[in-house]
Amino acid sequence: MNAILNVVATIGRGAIACCRSAGALAIFAIEGLIHIFLPPYYPRLFGRAIFGMGFLSLPVVALTAIFAGMVIALQSYTGFARYAAQSQTATIVALSVTRELGPVLAALMMAGRAGAAMAAELGTMRVTDQIDALQTLSTKPMKYLVAPRLLAGIVAMPILVIIADILGVLGGFIVCTVKLGFNGQSYIQDSIAALHTGDVTLGLAKAVVFGFVIALSGCFHGYRSRGGAEGVGSATTSAVVMASVLVLALDYGMTEVFFTR
Repeated sequence: MNAILNVVATIGRGAIACCRSAGALAIFAIEGLIHIFLPPYYPRLFGRAIFGMGFLSLPVVALTAIFAGMVIALQSYTGFARYAAQSQTATIVALSVTRELGPVLAALMMAGRAGAAMAAELGTMRVTDQIDALQTLSTKPMKYLVAPRLLAGIVAMPILVIIADILGVLGGFIVCTVKLGFNGQSYIQDSIAALHTGDVTLGLAKAVVFGFVIALSGCFHGYRSRGGAEGVGSATTSAVVMASVLVLALDYGMTEVFFTR
């Protein structure tokens, strides 16, 4: 009986901890969004955050997208060849990249690179009392540290996704025309015919949400870091894990809402 009660108590403590963390994250997100719109503004910090999240994440996002497009083209061709429907390869590559692979892969790469960097930077500032020093100087840490990064995530992510979409389709084009013998002009025409405005715009809508979630996760865990170097490492890991899980969960939710109705 005691063993059962211990199990129930453990589950209850875990559930309470999850609810507490979810509530703290929601409050942090709301406070960060409010500070985005309230003065004063820090354009220089916003520019630095855009550079770190967007430009520095571009190489890994570009490589991931182009190779993902190549793999999708090969796998689609292999599957369609069984039913003599190889001509649909261009359609599948274009839709897969713009709807899913572009936003999701770009978000996961940004989470691993920029999200971890934000968590480590803010975590270091927290454990070395730099955030407390800002408060002493009458500077709001949420305004100065968090709001520019949240806005940068919202702005940078769609730009990265546009580039990922283009390179992903290009990767499929290269494989299909060079290796599989497709006609280049026909491939481009099929890709354009397969895409609708909603496919691209809803992919970019996903990117806006993903960018906010990645920046929020990095800032949240870094801002609340405790325990010296070990705490910073733990915050960095937690930021990447939370951002990745939320990206995949939100991707399913948005796909369910927008693409299956």
